[in-house]
Amino acid sequence: MTTLQVRNLHASVSTDDGSVEILRGVDLTLRRGETHAVMGPNGGGKSTLAAVIAGHPAYDVTEGSITLDGVELLGQSPDARARAGIFLAMQYPVEIPGVTLPNFLRTAVTAVSGEAPQLRSWSKTLKEEMKALRMDDAFLKRNVNEGFSGGEKKRHEILQLGLLKPQFAILDETDSGLDVDALRIVSEGVNRVKDRTELGILMITHYTRILQYIRPDFVHVIVAGRIVEEGGPELAERLEHDGYDRFLPNPDSREVA
Repeated sequence: MTTLQVRNLHASVSTDDGSVEILRGVDLTLRRGETHAVMGPNGGGKSTLAAVIAGHPAYDVTEGSITLDGVELLGQSPDARARAGIFLAMQYPVEIPGVTLPNFLRTAVTAVSGEAPQLRSWSKTLKEEMKALRMDDAFLKRNVNEGFSGGEKKRHEILQLGLLKPQFAILDETDSGLDVDALRIVSEGVNRVKDRTELGILMITHYTRILQYIRPDFVHVIVAGRIVEEGGPELAERLEHDGYDRFLPNPDSREVA
């Protein structure tokens, strides 16, 4: 079974005050078809973990490994990791003025698969995926994320997910900024891809509302750069009720990450 494995991962970021260590020895194993939720307080390192796995250049990995079926990903570029099957749905998707949504998506699929899809079948597939996410055909004439609402940007992220068909998807707070209807539509989109492709999901979130739609098999709590507790879906429910204060030596001293 295809496996994404994080072992003893330490990562730092440079600031005006010097290098700051954010991840302090994270261990995580994710297999195809599994859904893992990573939860924790602000500044714990959740989004940093997502960025480091995807290969964000702002972070310096000082120790540990990230392997996909035993092949080391550290040192590989973000696009090489994408071709290997790693997908990151961004917390804050960026706008790309001058690049239309269809051109962006077809270019991305070509880059990952190594082969340009046939235009006729591609157009049909794209429209079917957009319809499932309730994205109007008018989006086909718009530039990537330009003028999109928060919900529209997140739907576009899941549209990419459905077209690229990666082995593992890292969803970095995909639920942030979504109203109830958009949350349901986005979640259903993720579940469709998983059902079709045995997608492995690493879901970064603060809240349990998205977990009502995308049910996790495992829940991990990350605090101060370390995973401090692990369990099943019941752990997320307990966190919703009790919060994270019991993991913090001083609830008012929260690190920034």
